[in-house]
Amino acid sequence: MPSAAYGWPYARLVSEIEAEAVPAAPKRPGPLYTIVRGILRPLVAIVYRPKITGREHVPRRGPVILASNHLSFIDSIVIPLAAPRPVQFLAKSHYFTGKGLKGWVSRTFFGSIGAVSVERGAGSQAQEALDLGRRILEGGNAFALYPEGTRSLDGRLYKGRTGVAWLALTTGATVVPVGLVGTQEIQPVGAKFPRIRPVQVRFGEPLDLSVHGSAESGKARRAATDEIMAAIHALSGQELAGRYNETPPQSAIARIADRVVPRERV
Repeated sequence: MPSAAYGWPYARLVSEIEAEAVPAAPKRPGPLYTIVRGILRPLVAIVYRPKITGREHVPRRGPVILASNHLSFIDSIVIPLAAPRPVQFLAKSHYFTGKGLKGWVSRTFFGSIGAVSVERGAGSQAQEALDLGRRILEGGNAFALYPEGTRSLDGRLYKGRTGVAWLALTTGATVVPVGLVGTQEIQPVGAKFPRIRPVQVRFGEPLDLSVHGSAESGKARRAATDEIMAAIHALSGQELAGRYNETPPQSAIARIADRVVPRERV
């Protein structure tokens, strides 16, 4: 019930409680992000010579979701470096809670590339993660997500989960599909250090998902998700798996999709 319905003075008390119940909007990437990005971009350009296309499709202002296929841990570094504007994404909290020099390096690095710490778990923790994503977008920021939920270990493109569509339909954020090619060769699963391999980052044309209807509709979320995945497939050229990736989730967004937003299997 809206707080105004309670009348004064209760309205003020209720509104304060509601405000405390919603997590604060994550801070936008600061000066360190700009510095690290400024150092890494030319270095990556020299060493890897990535082929980046479609950067003009990414809006320079306003909320935008970069919905990408997921092949490697390094994807969350490649996308922020390739995008024409600062990008944020969810990362497991243990990257930010380590102790000693190693913990400081981890916190500094992930914070500098736009990562937002999130607890991995059920119930209120998953809901808080979803709220963080929503508030990042409501703040007019760019937010990178992987609709598959976790990395593809066989290189195929798996069926998308509907959490990303829920965020897009709820916030009205523009969705830009992203196709990554070759990142699994840079840092395969289990590799400790990146290898020098060619990589491509392809940004597609923005998608208008509002035509599918309300975020409260399961059919709308499923249709919007399928449109996103079709666009990613057209960019990445991957073989379609035709099913969900049931590998234990390695990314926070997988927990969000599974725990908070019902998974439509139609």
